[in-house]
Amino acid sequence: MNRRLAFGIIVVALLATLAGCSAFNGGISDEALDREGDYDDLRESNATARIDVDSGEFRAVYDLNGTDEVSMYRSSLYQDEPMNIHSVRYWYPNGTEVTGSELAVEQGQSRTNVQVPDSDGTLAVSGPAGAKTFQLPAFVEGSYEVTIPENHRTSNFLFGNVNPNGYERSIVDGRERLTWDNVDTAVSLRYYHTRDIPLFLGLVGVVGVLGGAGVAYYYRQVKRLERRRKSMGIDLESDDETDDESPPGRP
Repeated sequence: MNRRLAFGIIVVALLATLAGCSAFNGGISDEALDREGDYDDLRESNATARIDVDSGEFRAVYDLNGTDEVSMYRSSLYQDEPMNIHSVRYWYPNGTEVTGSELAVEQGQSRTNVQVPDSDGTLAVSGPAGAKTFQLPAFVEGSYEVTIPENHRTSNFLFGNVNPNGYERSIVDGRERLTWDNVDTAVSLRYYHTRDIPLFLGLVGVVGVLGGAGVAYYYRQVKRLERRRKSMGIDLESDDETDDESPPGRP
């Protein structure tokens, strides 16, 4: 009976493991791949890769230029992780549109591979983005254009950062846009809301005022103590001189 129970537990654990692996590697659902997405504004640009970041999501359009398979991932501290994408679209060179479920999309342990029918077409995907950070490998080499959320900036060196270098910054319809002539490495951004600067300066001012008040209070307490000792007939300077002098008869 114990052998049967142990065997049954092993079988159940094995099946659960296989099911978990299947669920992890089973790919992204057709519903997610075909989810509605609007890329018309990004397709109007001439850059090889056009990326728009807003409300914790990003939209990206890539001119493949001879690439028939794109491996999408994000690098964590320890390993590469497959990218969870949705609203996938592909356009043939003649403009014919194909939805994500009609493409070969496979999600493995470290990559989400998207295979397209024509390497000269255009691929569009959407996925999650950080609240005030954005990082994405260069899946396609060429010119890049990244637009960050409205009222956000990267220009302050304390709060913002842009990699790689060699970019140009512009403001289009109130939104900051970064452009590169050529990118062959990951694009990494840290940005901030424009109100963060006055809030930070206000915080620094409050800390400065509180610190100054603390120093002033301490100074007043010292002076009060000195006055009290003097009123009691204690001469601080005499005490110091007495302490420094050696008693008679001692070297």
